[in-house]
Amino acid sequence: MKFKTRLLVTSIAIVLVPFLLTSIAFIVVGSHVEDAESDPGLLDRKNLASAYTIENYSRMTEKVLKKVKDQIGENPSRLESKEYLDEISGELNDRFSYIIVRKGDGVYYTDNDMAAQKIFDMLPEYGNELPDSETGLYYNDMKKLVKQLDFRFGDGSDGSFFIVTSVRTLISRNALREMVFALVLILCLTSIVLTWWIQKGIFTPINQLNTAMQNIAEGNLEYMLTTEEKGEIGELYRNYEDMRLRLKESTDEKLEHEQKNKELVSNISHDLKTPITSIKGYVEGIMDGVADTPEKMNKYIKTIYDKANDMDRLINELTTYSGIDNNRIPYTFRRINVADYFRDCVEEVGLDLESRHIELNYDALVEPDTQIIADPEQLKRVINNIISNSVKYMNKEKGVIDIRILDELDSIRVEIEDNGMGIAAKDLPNIFERFYRTDASRNSSKGGSGIGLSIVKKIIEDHGGYIWATSKENEGTCMHFVIRKYQPPKE
Repeated sequence: MKFKTRLLVTSIAIVLVPFLLTSIAFIVVGSHVEDAESDPGLLDRKNLASAYTIENYSRMTEKVLKKVKDQIGENPSRLESKEYLDEISGELNDRFSYIIVRKGDGVYYTDNDMAAQKIFDMLPEYGNELPDSETGLYYNDMKKLVKQLDFRFGDGSDGSFFIVTSVRTLISRNALREMVFALVLILCLTSIVLTWWIQKGIFTPINQLNTAMQNIAEGNLEYMLTTEEKGEIGELYRNYEDMRLRLKESTDEKLEHEQKNKELVSNISHDLKTPITSIKGYVEGIMDGVADTPEKMNKYIKTIYDKANDMDRLINELTTYSGIDNNRIPYTFRRINVADYFRDCVEEVGLDLESRHIELNYDALVEPDTQIIADPEQLKRVINNIISNSVKYMNKEKGVIDIRILDELDSIRVEIEDNGMGIAAKDLPNIFERFYRTDASRNSSKGGSGIGLSIVKKIIEDHGGYIWATSKENEGTCMHFVIRKYQPPKE
């Protein structure tokens, strides 16, 4: 549930729930009061012995009534004392009751003249005192409960002692107490329920999210947080999961990148060490006079030159790799004629392959005027890297490399095929990944940085093309890449 909806429901519930429950409580208490005031049985019998609520009111004055009754039994003349009657009246003040003492047909004493005048003529006559088991007389129209004790004055006159209780006042006060209690109970229950609801819907999820964020801060990217909730809480949980997965992916990539950088440094160091060692050895041979003939000297110098070229190639690969990593490979695109360009490349590469006793074949099966948009230098890097790989992994006594340019309607396809050692099927899908080497041995003379083919893939893709390889072990490998033809604008 959304926060806005939750707050709206809470606001309405704070007002509506207490109002409804209080209204119900008023109805229940009101009906209870009405029953106490208008029980038909009370009106018929004029006694309240069977009315539970009035019995409760009757008990409020029982102690005082018993005290006066005992006094009548011991010394009834004391009821003629104004001081004693004032004392009794004082005990009834907080019980919504007052006393009337009747002598003959007149009022001898009362502490509430106005109320006494209204009810005096209705009081029962002398001798009509109710038994102890009776609660008293109830006057429904005046809502008065009357208790009576008869006695004799010192001069022999008839006397009656009355305790008059205002039942209406008692009912109203009791009802008020019940309503206050009900209202407090309703407010407490409403508060508890709403607090629990908000706690469950807001604070508990926030605490769970806080725990999850602490785990993230401590580097624990495996701490998952899922929920079926909708609204802001559900969205917050899903955003956390997205963030966690991205952080985990980024961290994994960073670790992988660091590992590959270490491998690169190790590979470059290994591959530089071999030509440097050779150069040092041949230079020492020249210095020591081992190359004592022009033929040996030329051989030593050529070997030193070749090894220096190998080092230069490795350094160029490293520089290009840095450009790939920062997406900053410099390109100068222009239109080039496919047949002429690849023929020049083949002639340039052919001299080196001839010295290595590797046969190079070239077929351009495209129209003479076929053009592409490409960077000549970067495309030459692609061809050189592929052919270098072919030479490096050539294991035949007579090596053969075929270069074919094929027409693919709106594209050209270049195939560079060799008859070398081939690539295992399990390695073939990974050869264009950075740092991937089919030969993982550090001591392998065919080692290499493992970034040559990744550079090739990047350059071809930046030309809008794509590249793949096919291979069979011990039979050879063929690299295929496709580049779109240049289409002159229509006039």
